[in-house]
Amino acid sequence: MAKRRVVVTGIGAVTPIGLNVPDFWDALINGKNGVAPITHFDPTKFDTKFAAEVKDFNPEKYFDKKSVKRLDRFSQFAVAASVQAIEDSKIDLEKLNRDRAGVIYGSGIGGLDTLQNEHWKYFQDKNPGVISPFFVTMMISDLAAGQISIRFGLKGPNYATTSACATASHAISDAFMIIQRGSADLMVCGGSEAPITEIGMGGFNAMKALSTWNDRYLEASRPFDKDRSGFVMGEGGGTLILEELNHALSRGAKIYAELAGIGLTADAHHITAPAPGGEGAVRSMKIAIEDAELTINDIDYINAHGTSTPHNDINETKAIKTLFGDLAYKLVVSSTKSMTGHLLGAAGAIEAIATILSINNSLIPPTINLDNPDPECDLNYSAKKVTERNIDAAISNTFGFGGHNASLLFKKFEE
Repeated sequence: MAKRRVVVTGIGAVTPIGLNVPDFWDALINGKNGVAPITHFDPTKFDTKFAAEVKDFNPEKYFDKKSVKRLDRFSQFAVAASVQAIEDSKIDLEKLNRDRAGVIYGSGIGGLDTLQNEHWKYFQDKNPGVISPFFVTMMISDLAAGQISIRFGLKGPNYATTSACATASHAISDAFMIIQRGSADLMVCGGSEAPITEIGMGGFNAMKALSTWNDRYLEASRPFDKDRSGFVMGEGGGTLILEELNHALSRGAKIYAELAGIGLTADAHHITAPAPGGEGAVRSMKIAIEDAELTINDIDYINAHGTSTPHNDINETKAIKTLFGDLAYKLVVSSTKSMTGHLLGAAGAIEAIATILSINNSLIPPTINLDNPDPECDLNYSAKKVTERNIDAAISNTFGFGGHNASLLFKKFEE
């Protein structure tokens, strides 16, 4: 049986460098830095005092005041990005068979701010009566998917994925497979995260994962640079509308790109460190290429996981060189995390959007702050400048704590 083809017909994004897709893309190609001192709380006592916060986000643009109070920030980002994506897709919800339209939407952590605040309330009074009746429904990570489903009346498959930094890519992959096997015609998918809280920053500081360049915070996210010292926390949400090709064509939909292949693997190695040589990443990229029925010669660009951590950047570089051999030096690789910070469970979605827009515009965003490349990171990372290049096929990589690897392969749409 021939595989059903899956295309991208809508995108939406709420990020530290833009509250919508046009602003996000303009910021990317202009090398805008989204990192700044933390404003969500007083970071004085924290080792890291900066992050890539979403600035000037007004949830009342998307919800009434009562609803805002009943939604954690991660769910607000998820719904906002999904409203944008649905509008961008120009889908007529009244004509849509909503039984065959669903939502797969992930979050690596879920409502961390809600969990923290309700915990504090209880332990201050030791009185369970102070816990909000909306605590659970604000906190659990599947409620972003639930809220999107309710908002648009989508009654097909509906659930959340959670796989740390690979979360959104797994959500997109699941949505892809559901459409491909014929269980749905349209899926809303992606990921959101709002981890910039005391407990979130404190926890990642405790494990020495975050950069502590407080006096040089604008330079702190520096993937593939020899002076990188940890990632920069980010927040936001990204949504893709995936649609079966004939379903999209029948309504005259704008098609951004085809999602042609996915590769999902596990390192089975360590809770945080990648497998030596990026072995799991090698396999995830290889599987994605094979799934798309392409070869390594067909890939033009890789949107790297590129976290600005000592181990990831070297191992991802090694993985690319292992798989592509000499062709690795003809590829362009870049890390948009240099501008957005690391959005954890939302990273795969906004980086998929960046990859799709690179294909559409024949432009590859820069990796900013790459001043002194690590000798072991010797590929073309589009350092500090946009690269103009025709892109027929590109891979977006995301790798998560626990050894989760996901590679999404997008290609230029051709009927």
